[in-house]
Amino acid sequence: MDDQNKNLILATVLSLVVILGWFLIFPPEEQAPSPEIDEVSTAPTENLGPGTASDAVPGSALEQAAPVAQEAPRVTIETPELAGSLSLRGGRIDDLSLVDYNETLDPQSPLVRLLSPVGTDTPYYAVWGWAPVGAAAGPLPGPDTVWTLESGETLTPENPVTLSWDNGEGLIFRRTVSVDNKFMFDVEQTVENTTDAAVTLAPYGFVARHGEPDTQGFFILHEGVVRMSDGTLEEIDYDDMPDLEPDARGAGRVDVAEVAGNGWTGFTDKYWMTTLIPEPGTPFRSVVRYSDNSEIYQTDAVLPAIEVAPGATATSGTQLFAGAKEWEAIRSYQNEGGIDGFVDSIDWGWFFFLTKPIFMLLHFLNGVIGNMGWAIVALTVILKAIVFPLAYRSYVSMARMKELQPEMEKLKEQAGDDRQKMQQGMMKLYKENKVNPASGCLPILLQIPIFFSLYKVIFVTIELRHAEWFGWIRDLSAPDPSSILNLFGLLPFDAPDPTSFLAIISLGILPILLGISMWLQQKLNPAPADPTQKMVFAWMPWVFMFMLGNFASGLVLYWITNNTITFIQQYAIMRSHGAKPDVFGNIKSGFKRKPKTAEAKPANANGKPRK
Repeated sequence: MDDQNKNLILATVLSLVVILGWFLIFPPEEQAPSPEIDEVSTAPTENLGPGTASDAVPGSALEQAAPVAQEAPRVTIETPELAGSLSLRGGRIDDLSLVDYNETLDPQSPLVRLLSPVGTDTPYYAVWGWAPVGAAAGPLPGPDTVWTLESGETLTPENPVTLSWDNGEGLIFRRTVSVDNKFMFDVEQTVENTTDAAVTLAPYGFVARHGEPDTQGFFILHEGVVRMSDGTLEEIDYDDMPDLEPDARGAGRVDVAEVAGNGWTGFTDKYWMTTLIPEPGTPFRSVVRYSDNSEIYQTDAVLPAIEVAPGATATSGTQLFAGAKEWEAIRSYQNEGGIDGFVDSIDWGWFFFLTKPIFMLLHFLNGVIGNMGWAIVALTVILKAIVFPLAYRSYVSMARMKELQPEMEKLKEQAGDDRQKMQQGMMKLYKENKVNPASGCLPILLQIPIFFSLYKVIFVTIELRHAEWFGWIRDLSAPDPSSILNLFGLLPFDAPDPTSFLAIISLGILPILLGISMWLQQKLNPAPADPTQKMVFAWMPWVFMFMLGNFASGLVLYWITNNTITFIQQYAIMRSHGAKPDVFGNIKSGFKRKPKTAEAKPANANGKPRK
């Protein structure tokens, strides 16, 4: 086997090992059922040190529980992106649906629901309040306090609402909630002290989620807590939260981070996120909590305590992002709103140095072209142009290797069985002709990080969710829905369910085109004479076809485009070096049967063949 073919097979095997190993070593996790949670909590009252955040989090949903949710008046929320309501019980934002996102491709399917109140199957909400430091002047508002709507009727971008609550002992609390045109709420908490003594209180906010949500459970995707603490991003999966250290006071399991000036904390799903954001420059204590008993997941932002003098009013502000992880919106909140590192709430993965620029270029191309499928095609062309100088050297070196074949055959005849002499002769030949035998690996190896990065982009970014190309491809983040088993819709039955065994052989049009594009690329050269090489080359396109058959159609589209461009480049370079690839001849030879050799008949005693 010559070095050119040896390196090509090695590169192919490495590609297969990486792709297969990824899924075999790190298979998707089994989905655990979400437990039924029917508990709602009240706020504990814990002592705080003056001017500091509490060691334990006030207002925790983990501490005390009531058996059922209590009804309370609601305030409607209407924005271009959000629909729902907030409850006057606790002033909770606990009912939000995303106007522009349906659960399925069917436009009549339900809207994606992000937040849900206690009493539903999956309670998920945000709460704010105050905790005492030292002696408090009477009761303080918590998660179950019933507020009064002081001003405003419907919460819209143009019309904020103000809630109020009087504790009856000289403290009057107000909460003004406003919202922008996208997904950001501003919550301003004030306390007016009408007593004749100063009081010290600590403002806080928390996001609580009852029961583990129905997650993707795929190892390359983070779902759970995401928080930024002074430039340090931290991610904690839902299934890792039960392993946190137990709180010394028995308040569940906790993980605490002190934030000096800039940070945020919340929960992220694949496409959606709910995040508490103290005002930039404000120190706070970021706490992650989990309750073994009630199975409540919680993130808290506890701000420094404030001393309120008699007759004075104190104010504390917090933001809440609750919506889709749209890159443009999140980047705007980071760049214009001063939210440090907010773009990193999108799970860019280990290859972030590739996934970020690849996504930004894809997003730009989609904005220019207006179609994400054609944007992927354009992206592939640009990526191939960027790596072309390296690929060109590789293709030229491969072409020169072809030119050296006659001399290599002479070396084999001269060396005979002396492998050392053969290797020395070949290395001398390569050096004299300035040929790098390892260059054949380069085009394939270059594909691996780009392939993984683009896979990550297509898998995690919401811009690819339900993005159409044309015809039957209505979601580039999902596998090709067509199936060869029903002749791509011509037969009167549906394609197999993606979870069934038949889905493995239920190839769509795009995976089949992928296999054909790889097969044609092989036909630029005659089939190897070595039987082992010939078998590997013959099976490789169809193995890749089945391997990538259930990948996102956007990724398969990229691979088809990449193969097509590679074919054109190799063909042109080979022609420029005097070679004339006989593609059709190589295809025909692949279908020809090898002629049978006549079997030698045993000789008789005289040495002549028997009749």
